[in-house]
Amino acid sequence: MGNLSDFIRNFFKNKGHFVFGSLLIAKICGFVTSVAIIRLLPENDFGLVSIVAALSAVFMAFSGFGSQQVLLRYGSIAKMAEEKNALSVYLWKQGFYYQIILSLIFLLSSLFYLDNFKKIIILFLAFAIRLVGFFFYNHIQSQLRINGKNKEFARLNNVVNISGLVSTLVLTYFFGLLGYLAAITIMPFVALFWYRNIDFSQKKESFSFSKKEIWRYGLFTAGTAVLSDTLFSLDIILISFLMSESAVADYKTAILIPANLTFIALTFMQSDFPELAKNHNDKNFLKYYISNYYKIFIPLCSLIFISFYFLNDFIVTLFFGEKYEGIESPFLILTAAFLLNMLMRNLYGNLLSAVGKMAYNTVVSASALLILGILSLFLVPKFGVEGMAIAQSATLFTTGILLMIGFLSHYRKLS
Repeated sequence: MGNLSDFIRNFFKNKGHFVFGSLLIAKICGFVTSVAIIRLLPENDFGLVSIVAALSAVFMAFSGFGSQQVLLRYGSIAKMAEEKNALSVYLWKQGFYYQIILSLIFLLSSLFYLDNFKKIIILFLAFAIRLVGFFFYNHIQSQLRINGKNKEFARLNNVVNISGLVSTLVLTYFFGLLGYLAAITIMPFVALFWYRNIDFSQKKESFSFSKKEIWRYGLFTAGTAVLSDTLFSLDIILISFLMSESAVADYKTAILIPANLTFIALTFMQSDFPELAKNHNDKNFLKYYISNYYKIFIPLCSLIFISFYFLNDFIVTLFFGEKYEGIESPFLILTAAFLLNMLMRNLYGNLLSAVGKMAYNTVVSASALLILGILSLFLVPKFGVEGMAIAQSATLFTTGILLMIGFLSHYRKLS
């Protein structure tokens, strides 16, 4: 089917580098925005924003009840442009209806905070509208991806994220919290300039997929996303109960760089997702993809680990200062864990998503929370921050093995 050079050539031929680059820009814009907001907003206002944003992230994962993930997978599988568009129109209308319900539930959840934070209702209102904007943004992204318009997808992503970064910095600087809320509310609606890519003249729901099947996939995808995000919050919560605030700071610092390393693999696979979904029953293609993925990422992960092993003291001091000297051991443990995560959990989790096995993905993600909780109770009291690093590493490795077993089980059934 082709060697590594063919694999890379096809990646560029499909304009996957545009997707990769735009997702990288989005990551950088998000990081810069976070740092700037910490500096520009008063501590109390930033605290309120953090509370609402954390809750909003859960609802974001369920955007449209997973309609955009449904469109990305099943739209990639659909062979005819008419079927792709019919599915897109159906999911736009039905997903929007679900999104309004989700935004209203999110807004109602503000009632739990009114007694403690008087102005929090304004934040909830802004983030509720923002959730609707992200429904449109995510849907149009998927619409462009399933039609192979990766260059246009990159343009959309870059415009939304860069304009969002600039407007957030300017409005927050001049108008404080209200300026910040205005910027983040308007930002996702910029995607509606790409609204023309959806043909609403097609009224008939002429697609071959079962509605029960596609919504089941969407809900499991959303559930997996929430559980995965929870995994990287649970460690902080557990260590805060089991140890001191300084231990939380040490662990949070130790995991910051290792956790962000997986962005390389996740962005790479996200760029290829439509192609993977399209070939989800092609045994030779899946074998070819895994083989070439490893040819790229095994040397890359090895190089990163060797570099971090010899430079860990320098890296910790450079990025975090001398006050965090002493976290080198958990830093290296977590680095190894997240690099293995790129080779196991990220790879096979995304492959299971592409072949439609999201229920298995969700079960493994739920089991990860249980594994982390049990290991933490045994390891943290005895080994401290290093114990939490070991617990998280063991959890990632175990769930990576489970996901690999699940995918190989599916793979063996293919003819």
